[in-house]
Order: sequence, then structure tokens, then C-alpha cells
Amino acid sequence: MSKIAVLFFLLFISCAQDEINPSADYIPKIAKGYIIPHTYFTLSYSPSDRQAEYAFYYLSVASIKGMQERTDDFRIDPSVKSNPVMSTSYQGSGFDRGHLAPAADFKLNLIAMSETFFMSNMSPMTPSFNRGIWSNLEDKVRENALNLGGVYVVTGPVLSNTCGTIGGGITVPCSFYKVIFKEGSSPKMIGFLLSNSGSSLPLKNFIVSVDEIEKLTNLDFFSSLPDDVEGSLEANKSPLGWSF
Repeated sequence: MSKIAVLFFLLFISCAQDEINPSADYIPKIAKGYIIPHTYFTLSYSPSDRQAEYAFYYLSVASIKGMQERTDDFRIDPSVKSNPVMSTSYQGSGFDRGHLAPAADFKLNLIAMSETFFMSNMSPMTPSFNRGIWSNLEDKVRENALNLGGVYVVTGPVLSNTCGTIGGGITVPCSFYKVIFKEGSSPKMIGFLLSNSGSSLPLKNFIVSVDEIEKLTNLDFFSSLPDDVEGSLEANKSPLGWSF
């Protein structure tokens, strides 16, 4: 590859990164883990649970509308410092390798897509949950991101309430959460808390305040916002302004 081609490639990647993750100011404060920054999303990895306590990213229109196909290249995350989870660690457990940062949110390019298949981005999900209501929620988050021109997303397991282990100490969470934030002149935030099981209930039944999620996870979301704005947004339980 010529030097000019390399420069254009690096410029493209830099611009794409700025578009998909324009601000690192909102990365949640960690509780149990250590930060692993990937190209287009950030994890806080909990070694004792062998999974992330959250995945954080900016979900852009470009990332949703990208042309990159799913890679399914599940593999060890080289940034995990010790005792990494292998692609086969869930075998025979009855649980799905459930994405925290969903593959369908990262269609911008090959790097974006492929990094979602690091095993650090997986958490044990029951098949009826992962392929059912959780998948429905992911679809609706993308719909909202398209309607609003991009949103911030934080997703993770609730590791304070667990349902056993699999694969040599991988914690099975009893529930999962999502926090979605739209910044701007009229910012809004919404939280969801769902049990790790199938459900046919409407998504609005699982809306909770972000304050409640923070108490369960001991995480601090969007702490760089002014205190009065953060307090108001995180106490909200209304779906007003969202299409859920």
C-alpha cells in the first residue's frame, strides 16, 4: 500500500471514530473492573465475574446504516489481563454468548464489527431472553438513534444479583440494564431493567429510573453533566420523547 493510501486510510478511520464516539467525557465511573478501550466502544471488565460490568458507546446513524456484514469471529480479548474467556467457554452451558455492545450497532466497518465479538463483550444470556425481548430492545434503541440522529448507550449485567456461574467462574447475571442518553438543548435519558428470561410484555413495562440502575450496579452514569441536569434526567421514568 502506498504512503498516500495509508494516509487516506488513517484519516478515514480517525474521522469515523470521531463520528461514532465523539466524546469520552460520558464514560461511566467504574465499580468493579478496569477500563478496556476498543476502537469504537469501551468496556469496564470485571475479572472476578469474567465479563464486563458495562459496554459504553455512541450509536451513530452511520454505524447503524453501515454495510459491514456480521463476522461471528468470537475470540479472546487480547486486552484482558488474566484468565480470559475463550470462544468455547459457554459450550454446553445452555446460555447464549450475549453481546453487550450489539454487532448490529457496529456496521460501520470491519474493525467496528469484529471487535464486538471479543469474549469480553459477552455475558451469559438465556436464549429466550437474548433472542427475544433483549433483541427487541436493541432494535428499538437503533430506531431511536436513527430518529434522534445518534444516542449514547450503556449496557451491562447487574452483577450484584447473580444466578450461578458457568465455564469456570463466568457469572450468570439475573438481570441486565440499558441506559440511553440523547444530549443537546433538550437532553433526555431513559433506563431499562430486564430479568434474564423471556418475556412477551411491552418494553415500556421495563422502564426504570437511571437512579435505580446506579443503586443496583454501584456505577455512576454521565457524571460529567451538570448536577441539576443529571439529577433530573436520572430520576425520570417517562418514555416521553422516545419511541418505546
